[in-house]
Amino acid sequence: MRIGGAMFFTDYSMSPAELARALEERGFDSLWVPEHSHIPLSRKSPFPSGGDVPKKYYDVMDPFVMLGAAAAVTKTLLLGTGICLIAQRDPIQTAKQVASIDQISAGRFLFGIGNGWNEDEMANHGTVFESRHKLARERVEAMKEIWTKSKPEYHGEFVNFDPMMTWPKPVQKPHPPIIVGGAFPFGARRALRYGDGWMPHRTRSSYADVQALLPKFREMANEAGRDLASAPITIWGAKENLDLLKRDRDDGVSRLVVSLDSAKADTILPELDRWANLIRQLDS
Repeated sequence: MRIGGAMFFTDYSMSPAELARALEERGFDSLWVPEHSHIPLSRKSPFPSGGDVPKKYYDVMDPFVMLGAAAAVTKTLLLGTGICLIAQRDPIQTAKQVASIDQISAGRFLFGIGNGWNEDEMANHGTVFESRHKLARERVEAMKEIWTKSKPEYHGEFVNFDPMMTWPKPVQKPHPPIIVGGAFPFGARRALRYGDGWMPHRTRSSYADVQALLPKFREMANEAGRDLASAPITIWGAKENLDLLKRDRDDGVSRLVVSLDSAKADTILPELDRWANLIRQLDS
């Protein structure tokens, strides 16, 4: 089981280059960067974790720029969006960004995606909240065409383009892993339909611990005709508890992601050192 680290990069946090080097040196397998283009002052959608939206959500920097900086100073660390809000993004431009970062990182990109919770944010991008899931699926399908065809085209209800020429293509074939975020059961179903992995949060209002739902996910994968090796599980929200980490490892979880505060090195590095010790114990 692998351990990744995630941070909302801001002008008051560690830099992506700083954190990426620190993660790679300590045995983490991946860096994950979230996305919000902005947070409207109106609030039709409650914050999923309850309460007010944290300041770092307003302040977070662009994920592809952050991961590009991280790619330049690392050699083995995987680089993931956690998550990219594809329902708010143009698929042609996003496909080029994904392929470009996969190229400059020599095939280390993980395309973590999600369909979003903030209705107001989506509306500013012209996305209708109620149809966002179908829109997102079409955008994924369209991007797969762009990454794998020399003259891609796509014709759907929401995404429509005639044959085009667009490069670069990703290093990873047929494309970087598409790891679909979202709660059980709907996020899990989307992951099995068009993803290469499922990435739920450890806890949500509808469940206390996603670990209890993993048998149902595996049943769902079997019914969908998916080999479990093709749908690895990444759980977001790891805790510094060796017994819990071993439980997840023994239960077949592929990766856990540690959510780090948007803070400077003097706060974050001691936490990473503790995690490095846990990683060594898991490996042994």
